[in-house]
Amino acid sequence: MASFKNEDGAKIVYDMIKAIQDNKQYLSDIDGLIGDGDHGINMNKGFTMCKEALDAEPGNLSMSLKTLSNVLMEDIGGSMGPLYGCIFRAMFRASKGKEDIDKDVFKEMITKSEEAIRNIGGAEVGDKTLLDTIAPAAAAYCAAVDAGDDFAAALTKMKAAAEAGRDSTKDLVAKKGRASRLGERSRGVLDAGATSCCLLICTMADSIISLL
Repeated sequence: MASFKNEDGAKIVYDMIKAIQDNKQYLSDIDGLIGDGDHGINMNKGFTMCKEALDAEPGNLSMSLKTLSNVLMEDIGGSMGPLYGCIFRAMFRASKGKEDIDKDVFKEMITKSEEAIRNIGGAEVGDKTLLDTIAPAAAAYCAAVDAGDDFAAALTKMKAAAEAGRDSTKDLVAKKGRASRLGERSRGVLDAGATSCCLLICTMADSIISLL
């Protein structure tokens, strides 16, 4: 069965850090249309701080996810730090102690991360949040694994579902956060959180595939 070593998985977190750094302005531009305009700035700050911590104290995938979670929860303002912190903490816990990360371990990681968001965020699919990205992505991945797809094929389906979920937020009215005050005026614009979530999920998938 295709898998990769937990000890080799820090590359995945480094790849996500680079993706956020490279898209800092894009994410802030999207956020600026119906939000504060600082989503990319805050995400870049947190992920860059994580890189500094990992450079100083390298670890495996699980410990790198824990470091990322801690930084986002403790050092980033607004709602997105705690939300993403919960996602990556759930992934850390689901992978902790696993020498090999295969499609079943990752199924637990993506499932637990979605559950964490549902438990703390209070959002539902359709509320124009990052849940509109992660929920269909997790569902598509799990369905693919249950149908017998290999790891890479399931990840590819996860990516496609994440992108479709991100794009679906353009036609939604925001129900959560600052953008919810705009009502109908929030329609016609992508949600910044759903966009960054898609970027991270797709980067994670590509990075895992490169390790298989």
